[in-house]
Amino acid sequence: MSRVSVTYKDHIAHVRLTRADKMNAVDQDMISAIIAAGEEVAASKARAVIVSGEGKAFCAGIDISGLSGMIGKNPAELLMPRTHGDGTTNQWQEVAMIWSRMDIPVIAAVHGVCFGAGLQIALGADIRIASPDAQFAVMEMKWGILPDMGGMVLLPKLVRTDVLRKLTYTAAPISAEQAERWGLVTELADDPFAAAQTLAETIAGKSPSAICAAKRLIAVAETADAKTVLDAESREQVDLLGKPHQMEVIAASFAKRPAVFD
Repeated sequence: MSRVSVTYKDHIAHVRLTRADKMNAVDQDMISAIIAAGEEVAASKARAVIVSGEGKAFCAGIDISGLSGMIGKNPAELLMPRTHGDGTTNQWQEVAMIWSRMDIPVIAAVHGVCFGAGLQIALGADIRIASPDAQFAVMEMKWGILPDMGGMVLLPKLVRTDVLRKLTYTAAPISAEQAERWGLVTELADDPFAAAQTLAETIAGKSPSAICAAKRLIAVAETADAKTVLDAESREQVDLLGKPHQMEVIAASFAKRPAVFD
């Protein structure tokens, strides 16, 4: 059975987890399907991505029963090889990090539970829009393990260290309202998918080259020193000024019409 669907409309890629009968819990087939979906979208001409879940939940986390094949194997042999992401991630980490590395903006539309692996997938998005009844949890401590699907790269960019520690130490679910206050969620919407669609349409209507440049620049700005960021600002701007996409933005603005990009 398919674990993930990928469709395209109006320059927007729609990636949906389709294991609704298991609340989109992540098993080996879904790991492979999510990575394949990310690779497909990265190679497409999409200008924005919406990641969502089918059924009652975004993703309930790892399907423990579905990963029984790990029993009796050497954890180091499974986890330490860097098999994805140009030698930076293992397959479990790639499930989240493939979205973080995406050249184009990624929006997660979250409803129901978003636990463990599901939370880390959502963290890979640029923006998370959640329904008011959604719940979030760094669930791994429940099983005596740690978040190891990119969570420790992505969480510290969003929440204070005390919040990160409380979430990690307790595995306690929190409400969407609390998640928004703590920075895990960008905004709440009664229909998160519709809100994500509206936002994606706005992004898709902007200069594709400027949007990609902005995502690259923000990634640099999050971690680099001032000199590096200032150099990156200038370098990215040089590559935009006077180029076809920017000229089309200006022409469309003066003509009071939507911009049309190749």
